[in-house]
Amino acid sequence: MTNFDIVSFLEQSVQIPSHDDVDEMRTFLVDTLTSHGFEPSVDSAGNTITTRGTGSPHIVLNTHIDTVPPYLPFHSDSDMVYGRGACDAKGPLAAFVYAFIHSNPSGKLTLAITPDEELTSRGANALHFDDVPDAFIVGEPTNLDICNASKGRFEAKILIIGENAHAAESHLTNNVIDVCVSILAALKTFDKEQPVNTETSLGSPLLTPTIIKSGDFSNQIPSKCEITVDRRSVPPESADDFKLSLESHLKNHIPKWATISISLSERETPFLGPFFTPEDTNLVKCFQQISGTKTRPFTAASEASYFSLIAPTVIFGPGVLTDSTGAVAHSSREYVPISEVKKAAHILTDVISKLGL
Repeated sequence: MTNFDIVSFLEQSVQIPSHDDVDEMRTFLVDTLTSHGFEPSVDSAGNTITTRGTGSPHIVLNTHIDTVPPYLPFHSDSDMVYGRGACDAKGPLAAFVYAFIHSNPSGKLTLAITPDEELTSRGANALHFDDVPDAFIVGEPTNLDICNASKGRFEAKILIIGENAHAAESHLTNNVIDVCVSILAALKTFDKEQPVNTETSLGSPLLTPTIIKSGDFSNQIPSKCEITVDRRSVPPESADDFKLSLESHLKNHIPKWATISISLSERETPFLGPFFTPEDTNLVKCFQQISGTKTRPFTAASEASYFSLIAPTVIFGPGVLTDSTGAVAHSSREYVPISEVKKAAHILTDVISKLGL
């Protein structure tokens, strides 16, 4: 078995495009694990899975190998690695692979790497574990903070329907665009009517209109207007809860001549919901004792929400989503500090080795 070179693995990973197809990246991951004496498998959903040890606690390390487009080529200087996926999430992946190889778990350790977190999360939704896990650690750029919660992300479409008419007769005709204006105003007051959850550190939920579509011809009053909204939810709100609450809120803002319908956007897998792991769980306390970093919510939705339904879950990893200049992950300046990747690897190794003792 050869030594695992975390820097070489990271640099090679970032040089492999995985925004359209993850096959090459997955092959590189499988070959790396195989060269270190493990026997990874790839399931029908494209997940790469390998295990070591037996018994309890069963800890799962999870992150993803896909990235958003466009591909950005690798380059480096001093301590930094730049390129698409550097922090989201090939930096975390390098740390997780190192920890999987080098840790000494008292129970069972599973490395489960998903292929499509940035899209449908079909891989994460299909993951199956023979032994029910006791803890999940999900790799995302957290600046080495321990993220024990995150808001969920739901998406809904609001469809307002009226009637077509000639624009020259607008003074005699109702216009769905006028209703759209009323609906946009009503969206701003939605959360004021919802119960406040004070049990988590996530703060208030967010409701944001992101797309508006209406009309086909400039001389015709449209018969319909569609508003797409982005919902960043907090526990215990589910996607269905959100839809029902929004329907109830908006029904009072529609004139009798128009109709409104609300539907959750179609998705082949469940939405990434909110999650919260209390700070007094063994998983969070172990991270706090070893890393000494702060505990806070993760600011984006992630596949951690799926796993939190099974066992206590935290999000942890090197890199940041944004810095003082602006966006880092998903941006044209994506980077990760090598020193932070190495530090994350050592923290993870210690947590895995001590959790459950």
